[in-house]
Amino acid sequence: MNTTFRQLRLFLALAEHGSVTGAAKACHVTQPTVSMQLRELADAVGLPLYEQIGKRLHLTEAGEALAATARAMLDEWMEFEQAINAMKGLEQGRLRVALVSTAKYFVPRLLGSFCTKHPNIEIALEILNRDGVVARLRENRDDLYIMSMPPESLDLEQHAFLHNPLVLIAPAGHRLEGRHLELTDLLAERFILRERGSGTRLACDAHFARSAFVPAVRLELGSNEAIKQAVSGGLGLAVISRHALPARPEEDQLTILDVTGFPLQSHWFTLYPRGKKLSPIAAVFLEHLKRSACEWSERRESGV
Repeated sequence: MNTTFRQLRLFLALAEHGSVTGAAKACHVTQPTVSMQLRELADAVGLPLYEQIGKRLHLTEAGEALAATARAMLDEWMEFEQAINAMKGLEQGRLRVALVSTAKYFVPRLLGSFCTKHPNIEIALEILNRDGVVARLRENRDDLYIMSMPPESLDLEQHAFLHNPLVLIAPAGHRLEGRHLELTDLLAERFILRERGSGTRLACDAHFARSAFVPAVRLELGSNEAIKQAVSGGLGLAVISRHALPARPEEDQLTILDVTGFPLQSHWFTLYPRGKKLSPIAAVFLEHLKRSACEWSERRESGV
């Protein structure tokens, strides 16, 4: 079977973007080039690799098998390139990280110091909701994954690197501000919660269930920024990661309520499939993350 790395990369771009146009843009080539290379690849395999359903392309069973094999082959080759660069005393390569949307409040800062030390390393960030990150993790499409609620259904290596306290917020000047509260004091309040399936929502629902508390939900939103705007506008209370708030919440016209059981204690984790061999760059970044996360958290708490 005669195939090339170029064909495999184009095919993986097709699998990710769902169209020849998307693959061409991602790989900076023309659509006819993509179509020709994919035809040659399908001829080499001897089976159709994808089919058109509506406006989107979907992989066939043979296409899914090829995509998994291509990812493994290209990952191995990238690891080899990084190992050779290390032997030459060079630091070059690509780091792929997928993270849930709440992690965008601190991961770019930690990446900044990493890029300063390793300026020749290219970083590819995918910022998605939890389901999107889990889907990429299931397919092993990135070097590392960052989220607060690891899926129990997958066999994973997990490294906790940062606390993720979940706090209960209200608009600044709320009548309950400054009081010590029980959940029962909030029975008359309306709540604005993250979408179902998000890490914050999973932790929140578990705590409410343990406490036999049923919140009156007014809105479910998929964005921390939208939730903060809704709360500051007086639409209700919300549970949100402390990392999604400024050091002084009043800057966003918000206040953190003092409620028994809050903040909910969780952690941010780096994840990857158990048995996966990390690339040299990913291993270095993992150690950097462990060191710098504690330093960043201490500076933030002190207001520096």
